[in-house]
Amino acid sequence: MTTATGGEWRFWYELNRGTFLAAALFAVMFAIYVSNHPAGFTPNVVQTAANKATLLAFVAMAQCLVVITAGIDLSAGMILVLSNCLASWLVVGTPLQTSLGVAAVLGAGLGCGMLNGLIIIFGRLQPIVTTIATSAIFFGLALLLRPMPGGSVNESLADVFTSKLFGIFPSSLVVLAATILLVWVPFSRSVYGRAAYAAGSAESAAYMSGMPLKRAKLTAYTLSGLLSAMGGLYLTFFSYTGEAAFASGNAYTLYSIAAVVLGGVSLAGGKGSAIGAVFGALAFRSIGDLLFVFDLDPLWQPLFQGIVLMLAIGVGSIGLARVRNRLEWFQ
Repeated sequence: MTTATGGEWRFWYELNRGTFLAAALFAVMFAIYVSNHPAGFTPNVVQTAANKATLLAFVAMAQCLVVITAGIDLSAGMILVLSNCLASWLVVGTPLQTSLGVAAVLGAGLGCGMLNGLIIIFGRLQPIVTTIATSAIFFGLALLLRPMPGGSVNESLADVFTSKLFGIFPSSLVVLAATILLVWVPFSRSVYGRAAYAAGSAESAAYMSGMPLKRAKLTAYTLSGLLSAMGGLYLTFFSYTGEAAFASGNAYTLYSIAAVVLGGVSLAGGKGSAIGAVFGALAFRSIGDLLFVFDLDPLWQPLFQGIVLMLAIGVGSIGLARVRNRLEWFQ
């Protein structure tokens, strides 16, 4: 009985080891940040850091859903940009108009993700090729909506989602936690979620077992588009404007890949969780905060982030190369 229980705990730890490591890395980096910040550990400092990290966390969750199926979404950042531009047009006016605008933006994100999934599944194209092509389409649509930065957003709604609850806890982290509970947890525990993991681990065996692989992948890509759109909404809430920024879209896509690797998600698929990806995003975003608090030249920030990106992907690749059989992950 004791051996069985110990084996279960060991299996559970192996499944979540990447999440624990990402959480520990974030805790250390954030502790260094607040201990050296002129204002110290205050609600305002935590709120500012949380609001900046939430954007990347949503895109990292989106990337995670696709990566566990052994795919990749290089359009995630452009869906965020498109959603930002769309929100700057629609999330305005009366409460009813604003609510319809939010629904339209999230619906557009769902549609973008579903388009990716349909092309990959039924068009039988590689995810990397498909999402490169669709990212150009999504950016083109964003550019049509906002050839120049502009627009606005319902400031009352934006304040609700970016302020502090009870003057202490960042609202953005509450929304992030609610998203994990309402999107990730049901998906990961569903038949489609298990099939998504199976597709990333051993797709041929999963197919022979009769698992709904096509529907699982389509669900993963669709939810990925939804989460990227939530990131675009938050970008609008923070900036009060819309902008078709090509560099920003590409940056969020690349950083989301680094975040999922830092969070223990295997780029080969079949292993990891969105919670780990969120902690990976928080840790990765802390790099910029550390550069700020130590007053380093902002021109150095892309260099340090690029180094972390290379190290993150390198560590993931080394770990994958050492595995002869994916069952070794859980032994």
